[in-house]
Amino acid sequence: MSKNFSKDALNAINKKAGKNITEGAVKKLASTVKPGTMQNEAQLRQLIKQVSSMAKVPVSEDTVQDIINAVKKGGASSGTMEALMKMMLKK
Repeated sequence: MSKNFSKDALNAINKKAGKNITEGAVKKLASTVKPGTMQNEAQLRQLIKQVSSMAKVPVSEDTVQDIINAVKKGGASSGTMEALMKMMLKK
C-alpha cells in the first residue's frame, strides 16, 4: 500500500466522519495487528471495536459481522480494506 493511498484514505475517513484521526494513532493500532488477527474472529472483532472507538463512529453488531465475513472471504488486500472502510462509514 502506498503512502499516498494511506494518507488519502485517512483524509477521506476524517472528512467523511468529521473526525480527526491522526496517522500516529493509526500506526500505533496497526502495530498491534499480527497476521493471525485477520483469521481469528475474536481478535478481528476486537480490532473492529478499537477502530470504531478511535473514530468515535458506532458500528452495529450486524456491520461487525459483515466486516468479519468480508475479511474471511476476501482476505485483507488494499482493495478489500477500502471496501471495508466504505462499509463502516455507510452504516
